[in-house]
Amino acid sequence: MSRYSRKELHELRDFYRASLLDDTLPFWLPEIVDEEFGGYLSMRDRNGKLIDDDKAVWLQGRFAWMMATLYNTVEKKAEWLETSRSGVKFLQDHCFDQDGRMFFLVTREGKALRKRRYFYSEAFTIMAFASFGKASGEMIWLERANALFHKCLGYLDGSVAPGKPKWTNERTMKGLGEPMIFLQVGQILRDSGGDCSSEVIDCLIEKISNFVKDDIRCVMEQVGPNGEVVDHIDARTLNPGHAIEGAWFILAEAKRRDNDPELMDLGCRMLDYMWERGWDQEHGGIIYFRDVYGKPVQEYWHDMKFWWPQCEAIIATLLAYQLTGDVKYAEWHRMVHDYAHRHFHDKEFGEWFGYLHRDGRVSSPAKGNHFKGPFHLPRMQWYCWQLLKQE
Repeated sequence: MSRYSRKELHELRDFYRASLLDDTLPFWLPEIVDEEFGGYLSMRDRNGKLIDDDKAVWLQGRFAWMMATLYNTVEKKAEWLETSRSGVKFLQDHCFDQDGRMFFLVTREGKALRKRRYFYSEAFTIMAFASFGKASGEMIWLERANALFHKCLGYLDGSVAPGKPKWTNERTMKGLGEPMIFLQVGQILRDSGGDCSSEVIDCLIEKISNFVKDDIRCVMEQVGPNGEVVDHIDARTLNPGHAIEGAWFILAEAKRRDNDPELMDLGCRMLDYMWERGWDQEHGGIIYFRDVYGKPVQEYWHDMKFWWPQCEAIIATLLAYQLTGDVKYAEWHRMVHDYAHRHFHDKEFGEWFGYLHRDGRVSSPAKGNHFKGPFHLPRMQWYCWQLLKQE
């Protein structure tokens, strides 16, 4: 194992910048923008051809956030700002139900198709509204972001029901996803000038820490009401890439707080535990699901490689290396960076494939669907580029 030299870090910086600006964004822009109805047409085949015109609501928020963030941090390009505006306006005009909850899937025109119990559409809408408000200077968007965020805090603490429950009360459990996602939502709202206090951030981090089990070196996806491991097949299922994403959110907070040692320790433990459980020693890459006790996993796609866990591991390992200087993280970053760009990148048409078999063969050529779109990949490229600009 060896450290990165300054020359290597500069080469990585330039690589991430070029990958974002010259490969990923040109795949999506300008065709993704729906000039007739607003929002984004993100369901695309390998070559960028449209395969469906329904609109996943959370992808509207994700790409609107990405465009506003590039405007705020890279270059004040009018087309980026207007691309973001198309998304936030579509969200505001078409994606809220009469009860204030948001839909998950709508038609191209914005007619409701599906509404889910979880409130991730809201999460990414907050990010989009806040970042666009900062970019445009139109404070109404920041006010909307604040209001929606505080409504979601009610969902998080259980004082407001987001929808009908999926499960009975016979076996109550808590999930990692909601506090983890809303940690980043809160960070983005705060950094956009919105209303998210340090106390809220600290509370979300405390909730996340309840899923970290040092005795078995693991970050659980679900735990019982008191943080206990629940020995049933769904509750035992781990998603290493998801926990690694949470790790870098916490490391980013540590960095913002002048390398806070307790947060650095928490984030690095989360990364360490889930790298050990997630990295495929035979074929490389972060595997999708594992069982906490090594038992068979229920989901049939458990051993596949999805694009987004690789993106999150690339960020987390690079950030951990920058914060700690530990050569282990440099080596892990090399491993996942090399694996991902060797197997996921489409050299012919650009962007990344989303889904590989365990051995690295492409499972589906689609570049966009209800779940994959221009978010995890361009976020990784942007974030790593920005990190390395400081080297």
